[in-house]
Amino acid sequence: MKKGLIIVESPTKVRTIKKIVGKDFEVAASVGHIKDLPKSRLGVNVDNGFEPEYVTIRGKKEVIKKLKNAAKKAEEIYLGPDPDREGEAIAWHIAEELKSLKKPIKRLLLYELTEKGIKEALKNPGELDPNKFESQKARRILDRLVGYNLSPLLWEKVKRGLSAGRVQSVALRLICEREREREAFEPEEYWTIELLFETEEGPLCAKLKRYKGKAVKPKSETEAKAIVEDLLKQEFLVSKVEKKEVKRKPPAPFITSTLQQEAWRRLRFSAKKTMLLAQRLYEGIELGEEGAVGLITYMRTDSVRVAKEAQEEARAFIKQQFGPDFLPKKPHTFKSRKSAQEAHEAIRPTSLLRTPESLKPYLSREELALYDLIFRRFVASQMAEARFERTEIHIVGGDYELLASGQRLVHPGFLVLYRTDEEEEANLPQVEAGKSLKLKEIDPKQHFTQPPPRYTEASLIRTLEEKGIGRPSTYAQIVSTIKDRGYVETEKGYLKPTELGLLVNDLLVAHFPNIIETGFTARLEEALDEIEEGKKERVELLRSFYKTFEKVLRRAEDEMASLKAGVPSGIKCPACGEEMIIRVGRAGAFLACSRYPECKETRDYERDEKGVIKIVEKNRETGEVCEKCGRPMVIKRGRFGEFMACSGYPECKNTKPISTGIPCLKENCQGTLIKRRARTGKIYYRCSEKDCDFILWQEPIKEKCPECGAPFMVRKKERRKEYKVCPKCQYKEALDE
Repeated sequence: MKKGLIIVESPTKVRTIKKIVGKDFEVAASVGHIKDLPKSRLGVNVDNGFEPEYVTIRGKKEVIKKLKNAAKKAEEIYLGPDPDREGEAIAWHIAEELKSLKKPIKRLLLYELTEKGIKEALKNPGELDPNKFESQKARRILDRLVGYNLSPLLWEKVKRGLSAGRVQSVALRLICEREREREAFEPEEYWTIELLFETEEGPLCAKLKRYKGKAVKPKSETEAKAIVEDLLKQEFLVSKVEKKEVKRKPPAPFITSTLQQEAWRRLRFSAKKTMLLAQRLYEGIELGEEGAVGLITYMRTDSVRVAKEAQEEARAFIKQQFGPDFLPKKPHTFKSRKSAQEAHEAIRPTSLLRTPESLKPYLSREELALYDLIFRRFVASQMAEARFERTEIHIVGGDYELLASGQRLVHPGFLVLYRTDEEEEANLPQVEAGKSLKLKEIDPKQHFTQPPPRYTEASLIRTLEEKGIGRPSTYAQIVSTIKDRGYVETEKGYLKPTELGLLVNDLLVAHFPNIIETGFTARLEEALDEIEEGKKERVELLRSFYKTFEKVLRRAEDEMASLKAGVPSGIKCPACGEEMIIRVGRAGAFLACSRYPECKETRDYERDEKGVIKIVEKNRETGEVCEKCGRPMVIKRGRFGEFMACSGYPECKNTKPISTGIPCLKENCQGTLIKRRARTGKIYYRCSEKDCDFILWQEPIKEKCPECGAPFMVRKKERRKEYKVCPKCQYKEALDE
């Protein structure tokens, strides 16, 4: 008989753990949840304490049978699913299936899948946590009550296949509200004035700050020119030179949200992709003769806590690799936000002996990039501060005050390993107070205030975290869901609501303003935390929520406008002059005449930057003729974007994609790149030849590479700047702003 059976949820974990525990233990996988609420009905007994009706997930009966057979041959059972609420639910459901065997059942909390981490967990097993399971149950029931009731309402009022959710709808609301802010934004003109002086040590550039002690903010060219004319009459001298040391502390090691944000910013990985890669690194990678090893600690965490031994390992590594000057006197500690689960650690490498360089042979390019990011961030978090000498030169000319500022890096500290965007150096020439300056040039510049930017995945996740919406395990799923449902599309790296997303959001906000409000959702998250801490009862929370939700749901069922009937657009029908209405079809939202079926006129539409509806010209001609019947080809719009179709439809049904005119990069291929839209809304470009598998996810620029002659460049954004980059030789050049 085996000493113990270890059950985890992932087959990859099985391989990693087996190698370490040896022959005394059997290791098996549940392959995720074994039970859940039924798909075909609510599955929650609202009248009986909101008790969930769990059913065995299809295909899991065989898994349960295998787990039972393995458990019969073991003295003890250790349940090791992930150390979070979802993992606790998996563990409880497995325990319920195995309790009839009357064998000791323990809980393993596996924060890192290394020999040390696994043996330590086996040495100190815990008990199943009823509060954590109650909290997960409450979250699952809340999500079911909202989703199971709101989604059918959208099917009835808009179209089938849509979904609404307790948290996803809040995220959609944030994105749509930001879009409305952008549409309502009115840019304001303002000017800045820079003065260039000649000194013995080189040019000195200063900005005009004040006039007679008040801030100078010219609002027009006339104002700016008047100030420039007055400045030309002044004598300038240095009134004061200030120098001070500025320290920059290293960033905290990663938690789930900051890892997703940085992976997007630096590597352009989506939140979903980041978590898939991190899961692999956590569960174990085959390292040649060493076998499968977990390379990072558990990746769903909101705690920046670092174990003492990990701190000591980092300090030894820093001293050896960089020298004592890069080691702070004592280890850095970081403060987690109030709701963080301090039992977890931050995301870090399980061993600093496994440097990114040493793992190159075993990791994919993307796995290595993410591991390198985690490795650098963790080591940097324990390094010395960066020190700068900041210089400010104050200049006066009559009643005008100017300022020139710059900084010089004195000691790089953590920046040798982990650079940020903010450490640009600007050395100023040495000047002394009282010295007169020779004016060389005055440069007035016109600017306009900018609308708030659309969210990126990173900034949306940061906002969700700041507002207390969702938890580490849910951020990636939230973003993925609203994209998959067609509510949001990615445009140049930013999340833009689709017309469907805006229409659905308007309906939900009109009828469920409090249910999908950020503060309300955040308070629910806090209540779930309180259940986990044993401070609140699950039934109490559910009863309170449902009392409010049921009232607004019943009212919405009666009062919510149906998009199937159409929403007024304010646009006159080109055919009959009556008002057109917005309807939603398979290809998305469109305009239809309100007199249908008497008038069957339909038109595609788009919104301008102010959100005003503009009719898209029907059947725009392309200049091409149909190769099948000789009639003109026109541009039409479908569910995946625009395409060319024969104007003779329905007699001739010939269609083809719109070419960019840019040749395919593959050798000997005669195709051209065509623009397509993925189901997630993301734009990509593929070769027009059916047999060619060339795909490009960046926007191509019809311009030859000056270095290697490649037929096109691609648009890339790095550190808030846009570049054109050759996809062949990686030649890079900044795009003109």
